Amino acid sequence: MRLPVLSVCLLSLLAACHSRTAADLIVYNARIYTVDSSFSTASAMAVKDGKILATGSDSAILAAYDSKEKTDAQHHFVYPGFIDAHAHFVGYGQSLFAVALYGSASFDEVVQRVQQFTKEHGSEAWILGRGWDQNKWPGKAFPTNEQLNQLYPDKPVLLERIDGHAAIANAKALELAGIKPGETIAGGTFEMANGKLTGVLVDNAVRRVSSKIPTPQKAEYEKWLIAAQQRCFAQGLTTITDCGLMYHDIDMIDTLQKEGKLSMRLYAMLSDDSANYAHYLNKGPYKTDRLFVKGVKVYADGALGSRGACLIAPYADKPGWGGFLLSSQAHFDSVAAMLSKTDFQLCTHAIGDSGNRVILTIYNKYLQHGNDKRWRIEHAQVIHPDDVALFGKAAIIPSVQPTHATSDMYWAADRLGAERLKTAYAYKQLLEQNGWIPLGTDFPVEDISPFKTYLAAVFRKDAKGFPDGGFQVENALSREQAIRGMTIWAAKADFLEKEVGSLEAGKKADFTILDQDLMEVTEASVLQTKVIATYSGGKKVYGTP
Repeated sequence: MRLPVLSVCLLSLLAACHSRTAADLIVYNARIYTVDSSFSTASAMAVKDGKILATGSDSAILAAYDSKEKTDAQHHFVYPGFIDAHAHFVGYGQSLFAVALYGSASFDEVVQRVQQFTKEHGSEAWILGRGWDQNKWPGKAFPTNEQLNQLYPDKPVLLERIDGHAAIANAKALELAGIKPGETIAGGTFEMANGKLTGVLVDNAVRRVSSKIPTPQKAEYEKWLIAAQQRCFAQGLTTITDCGLMYHDIDMIDTLQKEGKLSMRLYAMLSDDSANYAHYLNKGPYKTDRLFVKGVKVYADGALGSRGACLIAPYADKPGWGGFLLSSQAHFDSVAAMLSKTDFQLCTHAIGDSGNRVILTIYNKYLQHGNDKRWRIEHAQVIHPDDVALFGKAAIIPSVQPTHATSDMYWAADRLGAERLKTAYAYKQLLEQNGWIPLGTDFPVEDISPFKTYLAAVFRKDAKGFPDGGFQVENALSREQAIRGMTIWAAKADFLEKEVGSLEAGKKADFTILDQDLMEVTEASVLQTKVIATYSGGKKVYGTP
């Protein structure tokens, strides 16, 4: 009787094996934060054809699914791939091959870095750089270009401020742009001293020079974007919202993705430019598996650090000066009127309380209560108390960057004064308007690290652990809110919440494995979190084989 019993057991075992559903990947022995509606957790998940089949316990998933590839997460922590709701992916890639001026302690150090760069890259037609911040220098004054003129009399130099809303150019670059002393420009300034151009350009003035830089070729895009992608995957980022691109930038992204050279998912916002409107508006939004072109980026005003943000009352540290709008109110109204008749999403950069008021008022003119057009205000940094409710009234999305608060906190009170600062960087207050808020970094203005975003959002501190007790902690987000802001709410802000942003059956298998649990990690250890692996569409794009 033993042989028949053994045969029956073997047949039962084989039948059980064959009844399991085939998968391409099983991850188990993990703590998986699905970031679904109930913020549930699981210990295993199965993936097939780049999408999640199911999540559940180890025993349930291993019993129901079979795969040649199995990943033992060794009790580590799995989150949906992080999504940066506001960044500049192309600009970041370009910055990796320009002079890095971040953290420079003086303009002398800026010049030294430029000299070192030119020794290594002397064949470049233009010397480009980004990252200086005069607020971190002794005296906090804008620089002048005499040293650059002496060192590079025949080669144009353009060095952007950290926020991209100001730059310093040498005399050669000013000459190529045809800029003369005493010239004025709407929505910007050509800084002067003693009757001469200092080389400092603010907001729209920067474009006068940058428009003279030669158009990059495909090889340059490929170099930039692959380098940017590698760094983003290493941080657990799997989708990036690129805020403000020309159609030819997007064409190059699309080409590289279709050639299999670029796998980062991108939500692209078109720059406010007639050429972009002519190229896209009649056709409607453009979508592939990894690219979605649906947003339009408009600039209301400049940045607080360069005093280009438009304020209702004058700057506390510059009496009589209130900044400026970068275009007329009539222009902003015309863009809103045009896009209100389309499926494109209007996304407007607004920093100052006046800039925000202008855009909020225009949005409320065209949007009905409870609409789902998801028009956004990027940054939403300084909001007048009377205007906060305008977000909720028309379902306007405040798209914020928590590290801006912890970068600006050293000098924001100087610009705004104590009273006006109370409703600046007020993320919790803004969250309450619609019940959700997307989080980003604005890289390369800030570091690409989502862990710095998390630290700033939850603990309201910077990487140095400053300040004790946190900056305006009444507007801190909870741990869960911050994680949602970096995943599902960022996806929702990009109309991608049905595809990415949470680890649920049917969604793309974009996830990251961390060595620490963000829901439990101590404040002091947040920035020590390591990304063990990152997966995009079920394929490992970062981590050891």
